Amino acid sequence: MSEEPADPVEAADPEETAEFVETAEPLEAAEPSEIADFAGHRCGVVAIAGRPNVGKSTLLNKMLGAKIAIVTPKPQTTRDRILGILTRPEAQFLFQDTPGIHQPPKPLNRRMMAEADAALADADVVLVITDASKAAYCLKEDGLVLERVRAAGKPTVLAINKIDLLDKPALLPLMLAYGSAGFNTIVPISAVTGDGLEEMIAEVIKHLPEGPSLYPEDELSDRSLRFLATEIVREKLTLNTRKEIPYSTAVTIDTFTEPELPLAVLIEMTIHVERSSQKAIVIGKGGSMLKRIGTEARIDLENLMERKVMLKLFVRVDEEWASSDAALRRLLDE
Repeated sequence: MSEEPADPVEAADPEETAEFVETAEPLEAAEPSEIADFAGHRCGVVAIAGRPNVGKSTLLNKMLGAKIAIVTPKPQTTRDRILGILTRPEAQFLFQDTPGIHQPPKPLNRRMMAEADAALADADVVLVITDASKAAYCLKEDGLVLERVRAAGKPTVLAINKIDLLDKPALLPLMLAYGSAGFNTIVPISAVTGDGLEEMIAEVIKHLPEGPSLYPEDELSDRSLRFLATEIVREKLTLNTRKEIPYSTAVTIDTFTEPELPLAVLIEMTIHVERSSQKAIVIGKGGSMLKRIGTEARIDLENLMERKVMLKLFVRVDEEWASSDAALRRLLDE
C-alpha cells in the first residue's frame, strides 16, 4: 500500500498533491440471499485466458450481470486475477479474469504474466477467448496463448468472441482453423450481445468437478471493496486519458471508512504517476480532468456499494514505479 498522502495543495504545482472531492445522495441497499447447496452439484475454477483486448472482462461482467472487472478499449487494462462467481442451481463457476497474455517487456508486464500463468495452473478448465473480428490473423496472433494453455495441460473451451462484428461467411473457416489447435470445444459468442453464452457455459460445466458451492449464491467476487474501488478509479483514468498515461498510473487506498447509514463512506485514494508531465495531464486545466475522473468513479462506487460515497483523489509523482519491483510490491500488493 502507499505511504500517507501529503496535504492537498493547488493543482498547478506538479510536484505536490492534487485533490478532488466528490459526494452525492445515498442509494438503497440490496438484500442478501441465502447460500445454495445441491446434490450432484458441480463447482470449479475457470481461467479466462486470451490476448489483450479480446473481451475477457466484458464477458465476465456479462455472465455475472454486474460490473466486477474494468473494461476499456485499451489493451492490457487488467493487471490482476479477478474472481467472478456465477452461481446456478446445477453449478457454481469460479471465473478468473486474467491479464491478456503477451510478451512482457518490463517488470509490470512480467508481473501480469505471472498472474495469468498462476490462474492457468489453478484452473479446472481454461476458457480461451479470441477475437473473431480479426479473423484474418487471429490464429497466428494467438500462438503465445496456445503455447501457455497447452503447457497448463487443462481441459480447454474456445470462445470465438465478437461474432457480432464478423462477416458470417468467415465464421466457419475460422472454427475449422481452430479445430486443429487441440480445443475440447469451440463456441462462437458475443460478450456484448450475449449470443452463444448459454452454449458456452453448457460446455464449460462438463469439465467442472463435482462438489458443493464454495461461496454464498449472492456473492459475485472474492475481491474486497477496497480493491474494486481502486480498479474503478483506474478504469476512469484509462478512459479519460491518452497515450502512455493509463500504463503509467497506479491507484492506492489511503482511507476507507464505512460508517453506519445514513453517513457516507469516505474513500481517499492516491493516483501515482511516473513523471510530473503525466501528473499535469491527470489533473487537467484547473483540475478539470481530475474532477471528471472523480465524478465518474464516484457514480460507479455508489452503484457498487449501494450507498452514498465521498471520494477524495490525490495525485503524486512516484518516478518510474512501473519499472521497479519494489515499487510494484508497495503500490500493487494489497
